[in-house]
Amino acid sequence: MTDTALLPVDTRTRRNVTILVLAQAILGAQMAMVFVVGGLAGQSLASNVCFATLPISLIVLGSMLTASPLAWFMQRFGRRAGFVLGAMAGAMGAGVSAYGLYLASFPLFLLGSLITGIYMSTQGFYRFAATDTASDDFRPKAISYVLAGGLASAIIGPQLVKVTSQAMVIPFLGTYFAVIAINILGSFLFLFLDIPKPPIPSEDAPRGRSRWELITTPRIAVAVICAMVSYALMNLVMTSTPLAVVGCGFTEGDAADIVTGHVLAMFAPSFFTGHLIARFGVEKIVGTGLVILAAAGAVALQGVDISNFFIALVLLGIGWNFGFIGATTMLAGAHEPHERGRMQGLNDLLVFGGVTVASLASGGLMNCSGGTAQAGWASVNLAMAPFLALAGGALIWLVMRPKDA
Repeated sequence: MTDTALLPVDTRTRRNVTILVLAQAILGAQMAMVFVVGGLAGQSLASNVCFATLPISLIVLGSMLTASPLAWFMQRFGRRAGFVLGAMAGAMGAGVSAYGLYLASFPLFLLGSLITGIYMSTQGFYRFAATDTASDDFRPKAISYVLAGGLASAIIGPQLVKVTSQAMVIPFLGTYFAVIAINILGSFLFLFLDIPKPPIPSEDAPRGRSRWELITTPRIAVAVICAMVSYALMNLVMTSTPLAVVGCGFTEGDAADIVTGHVLAMFAPSFFTGHLIARFGVEKIVGTGLVILAAAGAVALQGVDISNFFIALVLLGIGWNFGFIGATTMLAGAHEPHERGRMQGLNDLLVFGGVTVASLASGGLMNCSGGTAQAGWASVNLAMAPFLALAGGALIWLVMRPKDA
């Protein structure tokens, strides 16, 4: 019997995956940057510290609101056009945010964050684009390799924050200028992307299932739930981390280093996550991710030493990797090619909707529960429990269903 996993992968697929890995590494660095400084800048601009993480929430809200339109845009005009549009939105969002910092205007800073969400949404489609020309056997590995590009962004982003955050008279202004440059330069990568535009369907082409029929398909529903929980809980904790680290007496540099460790942990396992999925099955890998997310919360609740922050955030990253890549792989194999735009847009709308709620809750839990940074940090991590139970229960239900159901 031939092992299809060992067959050579199409040259075009290799090139596309390579370009998407580079895009994840270079353009993706901006997300680590704005997540490190967004809450701190918001804390300095907001009249009420409970709204410190509102800029990050607006980024995620922008991503949620534009997921479906971007899916339609890429279905109509192709991946390249969609990804260039996202990079230009990233540059524009950073420019508006920088102007908001210059004027000390919190509303203008929030507007820039909302526009930045368009880039975040397009970055979410990198993983789907990797599967467009990939074989069924290579699909989970393609997703993993693209997300592995985040390793470089985990180093580039926070280190650029260290260099740029205090480089100008106005704190964090230099960081947003750096984000503008990253978007402009990184957009040239997509000139080399070779993913055919989806054909315009003929009158007699299959229309596929409606959004309601798709989302009520058991395998799709569980994949979306697990993706939502994995991403939302990661965002819930990561958004509060810089505030918690600085609030517990450590420096902004310490916060950047912890975020670096976290983002490295998010993407380093991607080199072998696809292989683990192929060997053990996607359900087991998603379940393992949920267990690791629970372990991250447990470690965080043990104390606020620098080692607790590092270990908890590393576990948080690994749990996200297994849960999110597993859920994405589960989803990619559960719909037909002509349902791609509809399902992928719906998935990211729901996932980033959950992330928006999590990021909004993060600032309130961190700054407005208990009165101290330690109490707020504990509240953030305790909030993970019911959602992990929901995702775990859904996954167990799927596995236990009769195979012929």
